[in-house]
Amino acid sequence: MRAGLRRFARNRMALAGSVVIFCVFLLTVTAPFLFPQGAFNLAGQPLQPPSLRFPLGTDALGRDVAAGVAEGARTSLLIGISAALSAVLFGAAVGGIAGYYRGPIDLLLMRLTEFFQTIPAFLLAMLLVVILSPSLLSVIIAIAAVSWPGIARLVRGEFVALGGREFILASAGLGASGPRIIFRHLLPNCLSSIIAVGSLLVATAILLETGLAFLGLGDPNIMSWGLQISAGRVSLRSAWWVCTFPGIAILLTVLSINLIGDGLNEALNPRLRKR
Repeated sequence: MRAGLRRFARNRMALAGSVVIFCVFLLTVTAPFLFPQGAFNLAGQPLQPPSLRFPLGTDALGRDVAAGVAEGARTSLLIGISAALSAVLFGAAVGGIAGYYRGPIDLLLMRLTEFFQTIPAFLLAMLLVVILSPSLLSVIIAIAAVSWPGIARLVRGEFVALGGREFILASAGLGASGPRIIFRHLLPNCLSSIIAVGSLLVATAILLETGLAFLGLGDPNIMSWGLQISAGRVSLRSAWWVCTFPGIAILLTVLSINLIGDGLNEALNPRLRKR
């Protein structure tokens, strides 16, 4: 792992992405101090262009766009990380059970995984949010529900590939239980792939949350970048800043996470290191 981190540190694009994500995290921490009134406060006149008082302008209701971007960063990261972590845990459990025990269990779980993969992810997420009613928790559940199949297939493939290795057969021959083999031998050997793919899921989750919020399916009581863009689309021609700055925040955050994910994949994936 330390060698992988050193290889990651030599990747300039991944380091640049890490700096941007660090700045986004810093913004989420300092947002309550920078904007104590909150993002929903009517701070000034509607649709004021960027100025010294409002560096990013105001929206159609007179809310500070900068405050919305700061609070939206917290919302996007919270949803992205929570949904990705939930998807990784559930997907790894499904894929691990299927790849280790094989047989009918493998067949059943993989057919279930393929069923979820046949449904368009965004449409399924919309349906789940509507059923559960729009809220922060329902958005996280919906995004996790459409994100886990890829992790499940990845872990299942890794388990199948490792299942015939000598150290796995030796552990089984010595009487090691199934859970011990899974958690002590199989999972640690495919952890690097899970980390790399899981980091990319964060970016996908942020994009899904933005799309849901844009359509009015996010939590209306929590500011997000998608909600800002949705509120500013009606005045896009006359007040470009309302949509532009949240859009730039989404672009930089998602791009940076993808760069970090690619860097982790190159640093931790042994197949890529041999090339």
